[in-house]
Amino acid sequence: MLALESPSPYAQQCDAEQDAALPPQPKSVRDTGLTQQLIVELLAKAMYLGGKTHLPVLTTRLHLSINVLREVFDFMVAEQVAEVAWRGESDIDVQYQLTNAGKQRASAWLERCPYVGPAPVTLDAYRAMVERQAVQAPHCADELAAEFADGLLDPALQRMLGAAMYSGRSILLYGPSGSGKSTLARRLGGLLPGVIAVPHALVVGQDIVQVYDAALHCAPQGPAPRQPRQLPQQRGGDPRWVLCRRPVVVLDGELDSAMLDPQLDHHSGCYRAPPQLKANNGLLIVDDLGRQRMPAAELLNRFALARELERSQLSLAGGCHFNAPCRMRLVFATSLAPESLFDAAALRRVGYKVAVGALSVANYRTLLRQQCLSAGVAYDDAALRYLLDELHAGSGLPLLACYPREIVGRIVDFAGFMGEPARLSVAALDQAWTSMFAGCGALPDGDVEADLLEPRIA
Repeated sequence: MLALESPSPYAQQCDAEQDAALPPQPKSVRDTGLTQQLIVELLAKAMYLGGKTHLPVLTTRLHLSINVLREVFDFMVAEQVAEVAWRGESDIDVQYQLTNAGKQRASAWLERCPYVGPAPVTLDAYRAMVERQAVQAPHCADELAAEFADGLLDPALQRMLGAAMYSGRSILLYGPSGSGKSTLARRLGGLLPGVIAVPHALVVGQDIVQVYDAALHCAPQGPAPRQPRQLPQQRGGDPRWVLCRRPVVVLDGELDSAMLDPQLDHHSGCYRAPPQLKANNGLLIVDDLGRQRMPAAELLNRFALARELERSQLSLAGGCHFNAPCRMRLVFATSLAPESLFDAAALRRVGYKVAVGALSVANYRTLLRQQCLSAGVAYDDAALRYLLDELHAGSGLPLLACYPREIVGRIVDFAGFMGEPARLSVAALDQAWTSMFAGCGALPDGDVEADLLEPRIA
């Protein structure tokens, strides 16, 4: 029942909270939890591709401290895999290169696994971090009211969503297409408090699984992801982890069962984490439920069981199976009738069923004004009355949240094409309205059969 997204007032976090979210920086190979051999291979592959390299550059590439790399290089030099190519006046002003034997080994390691990137963390370390950062409930009704301060959410619906988010149980948003379910689901992510630490990658046996996704794991202070070189190493944080807001991951109708396991990227040599792993400590939205390439009941059962057990079983291409933590909020959104998707037993597994319908007249007016203001369209009350009393009432189309944005956008299109200022007027509304619907939603004087009044946004 709303269509505008606004930044959450709880996304901004203080430095002290960010410091607490990061694990301490490892000072030795043992502290990393990784085998020395794994770090040796990562270093050798990086130098094989980059040639003679400064020690500080390698710390940035592998996201490991100088102390850890020095310890590993001492071993590599002793084993005649690497050698010092140049040494400056300071302790860190050192360049290393591979020996001939080291180049042969690095070539074989690259052929087996071409991954060259940030050093991973262990699965046990990731499990512990996810548990530590488990999603907290919004503190009170004031937080929900602040997130939806634009007034487009009816009080009854606001209380329903507040209780659902407080409980941590799954939510099913259902209602007609265009009612604002998808936008509403995304805005619920703004209610999740605090910042979290996400690892660049995990090590699972001999394989690397990349978890951090710059498109989903956004920095606490803005939409751009925190870059590796900006991590607070000077404050003792482990640079293998990235600070971010709690993620909001959206799955659409393209989802199939294979996408719920790690996907091997042959180019990078690592696996891409599945969406439920990327959504840990955040919100996972299954949008347009019922359109996926797997049955809705199967999808519900898989996610519901994983949430109940707080873990999901994942499989790698080589036949390796492992349990990954699964701690997230779960929201489904559908335009289909819930009873057409699930039987009674499956519906009982959904915590809250929330109907999202047409806007009230007052909220529709507010939303249209907001869209006009945002798009720079001159607003006119008389034109709005025509839209409500003639176009909507005459066609029988409900006041769905999708319409104001579509209408205003088309008014801007027509005005831009004609080289005129965009303004809300009867003529502009007629043009926009006619362009939006195909054989339905006609102007009031049209002869439209009642059974054709299903909107189809062009």
